Amino acid sequence: MEQDYEELPKSKSQIKRDLLELQTLGKKLVELPDKQLLLIPVSDKLRDAIIAAKSFKHGALKRQLKYIGSLMPNEDAVLILQALDKLQQPHKKEVKVFHKIEEWRDKLLEGDEDIMSELMNKFKNFERQHVNQLIRNSKKEQAMNKPPKSSRLIFKYLSELQDDAE
Repeated sequence: MEQDYEELPKSKSQIKRDLLELQTLGKKLVELPDKQLLLIPVSDKLRDAIIAAKSFKHGALKRQLKYIGSLMPNEDAVLILQALDKLQQPHKKEVKVFHKIEEWRDKLLEGDEDIMSELMNKFKNFERQHVNQLIRNSKKEQAMNKPPKSSRLIFKYLSELQDDAE
């Protein structure tokens, strides 16, 4: 005798887990700046509760978060999550670019000639001589146990090239 699990009612534990997830989502909404909160599709009642929670501390905040959690089942959590994800996209892009620039710098410091050629092709105003000087300085600094000033300058230079290219 097989039963579909869809037909079975949710257990108390599952209901509590679902409500806790919604409460956590509500907490993320409280942590958003007001400008970003306006971009999230929520009811006026929930938006008012979130704005009120921003001024609360400790116990009052905890109670308000529970109240927000109780309002969340009436909201479209999928739409809210999509809107939050959309807000975080620019940040994810910035992190990706940051890691790419770090990777270029590290390859340059390792002496990878292919990356030098790649960067010269990618950026019209790439100054090979300037970068080579910074690489030499960085190696000297590393040998003398000095702070990695030139390494930072390479990163800054590559960041500026990347910003100009966009």
